[in-house]
Amino acid sequence: MKADTDARRGGRYMFVCVLCTFVALSSSSSRAQQDPQREIRIGIARPGGGYTVQAFPLETYIARVLAGEAARDSRPAALEALAITIRTFALANRGRHNADGFDLCDTTHCQVMRTPNAAHERAAAVTAGNVLLRGGAPATVFYSASCGGQTEIPSAVWPGHEDPPYMPSQPDDACLGAPAWTAEIEGADLTRSLRAAGFRGDRLRDFRILSRDTSGRVARLRVAGFAPEEISGQDLRSVVGRTLGWQFIKSAAFELERIGDTYHFEGHGSGHGVGLCVIGSVNLAVSGRTATEILNRYFPGLEIGPPVILAAGAVAAARPSPSPPSPAAGAAVPNRTSSVPIPAPSSIALTLPDENEGERESITLLADQARTDIARALAVAAPPRVVVRFHPTTASYERATGQPWFTSGAVVGGELHLLPLAVLRERGVLERTIRHELVHVMADPLLRDRAAWVREGAAIYFAGRRPIPGEPEPAAYRQSRLSCPSDVDLLRPVSAGSLSNAFAGAVACFSRQVQVGKQWRDVR
Repeated sequence: MKADTDARRGGRYMFVCVLCTFVALSSSSSRAQQDPQREIRIGIARPGGGYTVQAFPLETYIARVLAGEAARDSRPAALEALAITIRTFALANRGRHNADGFDLCDTTHCQVMRTPNAAHERAAAVTAGNVLLRGGAPATVFYSASCGGQTEIPSAVWPGHEDPPYMPSQPDDACLGAPAWTAEIEGADLTRSLRAAGFRGDRLRDFRILSRDTSGRVARLRVAGFAPEEISGQDLRSVVGRTLGWQFIKSAAFELERIGDTYHFEGHGSGHGVGLCVIGSVNLAVSGRTATEILNRYFPGLEIGPPVILAAGAVAAARPSPSPPSPAAGAAVPNRTSSVPIPAPSSIALTLPDENEGERESITLLADQARTDIARALAVAAPPRVVVRFHPTTASYERATGQPWFTSGAVVGGELHLLPLAVLRERGVLERTIRHELVHVMADPLLRDRAAWVREGAAIYFAGRRPIPGEPEPAAYRQSRLSCPSDVDLLRPVSAGSLSNAFAGAVACFSRQVQVGKQWRDVR
């Protein structure tokens, strides 16, 4: 993401951050080709939807991303600094799209690729194998087109994300606040954008900035006339970008003024502003800074060097890197070792929109714990792998599932499809919906010949926790004498109210049989 030719010819370099020097390392092209970690699977977005999967040698991929993400006419030092950042992002996020059968995509959700030129290939080649290291492993890093003069902390963009000390919010005079931008958006277009994102309402009555974060960016805005009534500045950028185009609100560093039914934005910077500022790095290179100095400025405290990347769960020490045939004068060649444990793959394959990526770890843990709990309650084997997809908009969810906006989730082809994360949170049913759909994944195969009320009743009964709006509280299940709903009532509801009534009837019928001692598998 703006996290916003084979490059293996010749030698590669290890940057020693403390000494700020280059040490040439010999590298064999044939060995690189045999190493599966030197290849990466990329999903190339098709115009009509879906992806074409193609595997690239890692350094070829780095050169292509440089072509897509670097500023035009960048000096070598800026390209080398960005190449190391791109490689770090790629290795730290390898497998982000496991649910789709590849590692990373070629859109701004991951990293954009284009056809490289000689300068891009050279930058990839001379930095080959080197990444920003945290504890010997590739660090979590980001970069954007321009921070607008002040970098941002990750949690301000992705709530719940760690704010490591090496990615602070700090002034950056290198980018000179560029670019300055303005935009005018009609109230009707903002209304359309908010509704597409799952906000409920008919007309925007009041739209204004409520607060700013420590970087000066817009933290919260009031969107009166909709539920929820507030939105973050970063989410507004994504909401408008998806519906109207990304050329309107380029960053969350803006001023807002209403003129009639038109809203005038005036801002600076481009992208989320976390980590390396691409425009800033270009200006630093022009002033004579090296790639190492640029990276030290934007990622203070991180080391730069080659990690040891092994199979899942393995740990090994790297052999000391050999000295180059002719090191730079005065360069020290350290005897480095590093251990890089690569965690075993999770049983949850999670797909998230870009604005929610910072919550990947917490959502994965939540879903994995729910998977374990529900398998235990049902006394069935937990599925070894569950795909969980959060959609970026309600429209996307409706297209993928065929379900109306007032549902919360659905299982399609064995995968969990869920409404946007912000919508489920606003409804207060995030964990409840994940558990509900996981019951369907585990129980439905054993109940496939039963009426829909049996399957839905089991999902509501075993999901537990806070009910979906309209469902009865668990304590009321056994007292209810509601009749069992028809398949049509449950599978093709005409309104939120009718679905709530059908849910209440389904769990009442299911609970009555369980309360008299019948096993859940035998309810019919």
